[in-house]
This record gives sequence, structure tokens and C-alpha cells, in this order.
Amino acid sequence: MPESTVSPSATEGSTRERAERTRTSQASADLRQKALLPGGAWRYSALEGLLSFTLLFGVTTIVRWLVGPSSLSIKIGDGRLSFLTVGVTVGLLISALILSRPGRISGGHMNPAISVAMWRFGIFPGRLVIPYVVAQFAGSVAGVIVARLVWGTATEEPPVTYAVIHPAAGWTATWLFAAEAVTTGIVIYAVGYFLQSPRLAPLVPWLAGILIGAAIALLGNVTGASMNPVRQFGPALLSAEYSFLWVYLAAPMAGALAAALLLGFTRRRRAVLTHRLCGTQEDGSAVPISHAA
Repeated sequence: MPESTVSPSATEGSTRERAERTRTSQASADLRQKALLPGGAWRYSALEGLLSFTLLFGVTTIVRWLVGPSSLSIKIGDGRLSFLTVGVTVGLLISALILSRPGRISGGHMNPAISVAMWRFGIFPGRLVIPYVVAQFAGSVAGVIVARLVWGTATEEPPVTYAVIHPAAGWTATWLFAAEAVTTGIVIYAVGYFLQSPRLAPLVPWLAGILIGAAIALLGNVTGASMNPVRQFGPALLSAEYSFLWVYLAAPMAGALAAALLLGFTRRRRAVLTHRLCGTQEDGSAVPISHAA
């Protein structure tokens, strides 16, 4: 009987796969250990709440001055240029928050869909998902409230209306759900793909900002381009405009789960190295090959 042989490339691939699974397991275990420390889960969640607060305060501020009554909005107009300007500004804000010190520590998720996706990637402990999500929603409401206090009644009046978003006329809940799920899924798949590579991971803050900014510029006047349940939650609660709210809450979560499943199927030999969207360790240094965090 002839001897069975295993090609060197197959052996190398198997070894690499086992090594990446080991790194992922170690990273998740380390984060779980930190979360179990006194105040660990509270600290991470509080930072997520702070980041989500800043995000929604920033978004509401951007809409107030670029869409609401101001000299800037008069110059920009209310057409495609308006959505392009808002998209670029929001994208830069998201990148900056991810790269901030709180973002490097907590992971800079600011989005329940991201937290759930990182859990499904196997790099984020399940016991932190609910605290993160609660903090993100609380930050959303607080951010809009403070924006109203700072910028006055113009924040609650059209066309600002607490920065609440709507789909274009004629859109049904079914089509909106599909559009929001797909756009969110594309963003999360791309983020997960980049986070599988030590070389590409540090580019994720800019990738996220570009993709979300582009979606706002292209789809903002069509679907609203939320892609984040907390983006709509605070504005809808303060404005009491609940139409399609369930879609904006549920569709990104469905898209996140689908993207995590698809990435796991198409890139099964690769592991996501870190749940941090900065793509680095807390101190900004590169994630070592032998240890992801």
C-alpha cells in the first residue's frame, strides 16, 4: 500500500489555522479576565456610553449646523452636497472616536451591531454584550438631550428635529429592513476582514469612517443610512417619531449576524485578531502575532 503524503502547503495552512484559533481564544480569555476584575465590566461599558454620547451629540450638532438654519447650511444647500458634507463630517467623527483613548480601551464599538458581531467572531466575551448595549443606548439618549440644551430650540424643530432620520417616501418596512441589513452587513464584513490581518487592522478606523460616510452621502436621502440602532434611538425618543424605529433597531443586528456568519464561512482559516476597532492594543502598539487583545 503506498504511503499517504501530506503536502507542505497543507501542513503550513493547518498550523497557521491552529495558531490563529489559539490567538483568538487567548484574546477572548484575556478580555474576560479583565472584565471580571473589580469594576472591569463597568469601566469598559462606561467608556462605551461616553463614546456613544459623544457620537450622538456630534451627529446632532452636525445636523443642527449643516442642515438646520445657519450660514453654513445656506451655502451648502439641501441637495446632494448636504448629504456629502454630513457624511464626510460624521465619518471623520467616527474615525476620531475609535482612535481616541476611550475608544482604544473599550474597543470603540458605539454600535450594538458591532458588539454582537465581535461576540460572534469569538473575540468578545458574551457577558459584556448586554452592558455594552445598555451603555450605548443610554449614551445615545444623553447625547441628544445635551445637544438640545447646548444648541437650543433649533435642535427640536424641522429640519433638524433631533437629527431623527426617515426613509424616502414610498419605502416599505420590508425594503428598508433589507437595505439597512445589507449596508450594515457590508460594513461589518469589511471590518472583520481587515481585523484578520495584522497589516490591515490599524486601517479599520479609517475604513469604518469612509464606509459609513459614503453610505450617508449616497443613501442618506433614500434609507436614512443609520446602520446603528443607537443612531436612531435617541433622536426618535426625543422627537417622539417612532415610524420605522423597529426597522432601524433590528435590521443592523440582523446584518451583523449575517456578516459574522458569512465571514466565518468564507474566511474560516483566518481569525479576527481583536475586537478593538482601532486595530491595535490599548496603548496604540501593534497587536503581536502571538497575542491578540
